[in-house]
Amino acid sequence: MTAPASTPLTPYATLLGFTRYVDRTGPTKATFVGGLRKQRASRSGFNPHGQFVKALKADIAFHTGGTHLTGVVDVVKPRWRPLYQALVPGATAWLHSLGDPAALDLAQTRDALAMLGDLPVKINPHFGVRHADGRAEAVRLHFDETPPSEESVLATLHLMTRHMDAVLPHAEPVLVDVRRGQAHRMPSDAKPEQIERWLAGEAAAFRAIWSTAA
Repeated sequence: MTAPASTPLTPYATLLGFTRYVDRTGPTKATFVGGLRKQRASRSGFNPHGQFVKALKADIAFHTGGTHLTGVVDVVKPRWRPLYQALVPGATAWLHSLGDPAALDLAQTRDALAMLGDLPVKINPHFGVRHADGRAEAVRLHFDETPPSEESVLATLHLMTRHMDAVLPHAEPVLVDVRRGQAHRMPSDAKPEQIERWLAGEAAAFRAIWSTAA
């Protein structure tokens, strides 16, 4: 049975998919892109972190400092409970690192579509945080067991910065390694022009692999 004509099989990546792709080397890149293409064709995919993100956002919005995170472990489906138990301590530590819960507010972020050459990449932070002094952060969460690599951190933060006017104006991009409670920010010595050239090359290769996987 052929896929319906409306199924979007043109090259496309989410921020998560693209940054995971740049993290790979050699033949694993092709295998990874082929998997993304099949997933897109079948429109499959499930996000097990939805209730976790909702609880974290609630703790920021209601200034509760982690009580929603603690409670979500008991209400999530049993199959996801070990995952949530592994995520909550680091997320709570990051939340506490932000300071007084009463001095924080949840900020609405918007998705944006980045074009890297001819490759569209969806820029989708999880939420924003606004501090009492007026500072704002657009937050992307990293849930994997392994810490984010330097390459994936640079790619994520660069693409978020590139489209911050659409995502959350005047905000700083932050990638939070949830399991370790660690916030990554753009290094002061980062060279945006070099990062842009590197990502353009990665995007061109992504498109080529996507086409050969058809």
